[in-house]
Amino acid sequence: MKSVLQDTGRRGELSRRRFLRAALAAAGGAVALQPRLSLGAERTDVARWAFLSDTHISVNPENRYRGFYPYRNLQTVVAQMASDLPEGLVVAGDLARLTGRAGDYETFKTLLAPITEQRPTYMTIGNHDSRRNFLRAFEYLEDGASARWRKHVIAADTGPVRLVLLDSLLFSNTSWGLVGGAQRTWLRNHLRRFDDKPTLLFIHHDVGPGTSLLDVGHLWDIIIGARQVKAVVHGHSHGFGFRRFEGLHVINLPASGYNLHDGDPVGWVQAQLTPDHGRFVLHSIGGNARLDGYTTTLRWRT
Repeated sequence: MKSVLQDTGRRGELSRRRFLRAALAAAGGAVALQPRLSLGAERTDVARWAFLSDTHISVNPENRYRGFYPYRNLQTVVAQMASDLPEGLVVAGDLARLTGRAGDYETFKTLLAPITEQRPTYMTIGNHDSRRNFLRAFEYLEDGASARWRKHVIAADTGPVRLVLLDSLLFSNTSWGLVGGAQRTWLRNHLRRFDDKPTLLFIHHDVGPGTSLLDVGHLWDIIIGARQVKAVVHGHSHGFGFRRFEGLHVINLPASGYNLHDGDPVGWVQAQLTPDHGRFVLHSIGGNARLDGYTTTLRWRT
């Protein structure tokens, strides 16, 4: 997999094999999937969406890391989006700072309100999120049942393309992620059923070499042969870049909270999506400001 801009990955402290045994033992029960099916814009030729990731919002507005203030960064990002509202917004996980406290999500909701009150907004769950607190904050839970292994899955028809959001959270505040067998089965069946429209797949964890997504190989087995899947969009690395694998585009969204390497931008991406291509524009609000305005057009595989 070749990168246009260098991506960076993160690895946990535990060995992959040891952690995988523990994870599969913990997740031995069935996963109760609750996919949310949504209808977006009626226009079929083009859709303009905003893509955001790794906001890392804390209940404390003065929380700071590597010289960045995630709260202030998200204020800036939201102001930029609100000045020219996109048709919708996707946030690719790690909404919360570290462990997904309830107050983190209330703060995040308040900051994002200028967008969410006017446009559809879909979110994946990252490794620094709490599934229970996230689902409660956004009123996805209808009862008091444990949400530990309930996956948050969304399929949204935006007009020219379909967006599918997966849940890769395994344990909060560890780098490892897992899609899981039940969610993979749902994805395989969904793609077989809806094979008539270009599809973008969103997941928090990176899907390239050195990934911390434990079942990434099984995920690729599903999507490589599903020709309607045109791109996989992820966050997690706090980097920014574009790659191709088996003709499928892999889009690494920048973090809006903070970068991990000085050469990476901090910001968000505006996407213009059509049935045969996507045009992506980086809005850098910090970090490597020289990349602000970086634009690329990706032709979908056929």
